[in-house]
Amino acid sequence: METIIEIKNLSKDYETGFWRKKKVRALDDLTLSVESGQIFGFLGGNGAGKTTTIKILMSLLFSTSGSAKILGHDISDVKMHREIGYCPENPYFYDYLTARELMDYFGEIFGIDGPKRREKTAELLTKVGLDEKDWNKQLRKFSKGMLQRVGLAQSLINDPKVVFLDEPMSGLDPMGRREIRDLIARLRENGTTVFMSTHILSDVEALCDEVAILRGGKLAATGKLHDLLASGGEAISFEINATGLLVEALGNHVGRITEKASGLSIEVSSEKEIDVAIQSIRAAGGKLLSVQPIKQSLEELFVEKTK
Repeated sequence: METIIEIKNLSKDYETGFWRKKKVRALDDLTLSVESGQIFGFLGGNGAGKTTTIKILMSLLFSTSGSAKILGHDISDVKMHREIGYCPENPYFYDYLTARELMDYFGEIFGIDGPKRREKTAELLTKVGLDEKDWNKQLRKFSKGMLQRVGLAQSLINDPKVVFLDEPMSGLDPMGRREIRDLIARLRENGTTVFMSTHILSDVEALCDEVAILRGGKLAATGKLHDLLASGGEAISFEINATGLLVEALGNHVGRITEKASGLSIEVSSEKEIDVAIQSIRAAGGKLLSVQPIKQSLEELFVEKTK
């Protein structure tokens, strides 16, 4: 697959203080690449460097060192920006404009003719779930969630090949998150590459093909989501209907045993423990209710890589 985003040794320093200025490194030698047609999750705690990276890619900030390319062009190439979309974490627009006027404004910037702008405006405002009765309302009267929807709509006005979303679920209620998640999934189906940062890990698990995790401005982990979660090992959970006699029989031969109202939950992590558990269950007359694999959760991986 084609490499859409290529970041090499990207660093960003800020100066702090008044009299004795000190340099603080917000981004430290970041190198990663994103392939076409996928949803790439960019994760990290507060202050990890996610927004700094995205702003550098958008040429809103300038890096201290390193380089980056989007669609094969250096990020300083203005023409390349016609092919991308961007929705910041806290979109700020001319608040005296209506949602319809704002979309028309951005459409004209991209050189889209009048009839096409009106068609795209209606299509995108509908897609992001903004009620038609609000299209002619001034943005100053919008809630944070409504502004977020408009921000997402404007990022797609030019049919971008790659779209950058910084916390796209911010300010949305559960129903709104579901709608935007479905919209992002459809972008991938249409061949659009999505680069998104978010703190909502359930959305990452539901959407992302690959992820990168930042810690203190440095890359802590990157790769296909399935592979990263599998690297933490895989356990088997047995749900059984049994008495305390089985707990004694299992003893220290298997992993964690948890007593529940319905019986016992047993987690094992090796083939030997699986055999011991099954033999002990049968010998004690226990009834097997369910067997299911347990993989490391994204939350566990995130905590492990960022602590």
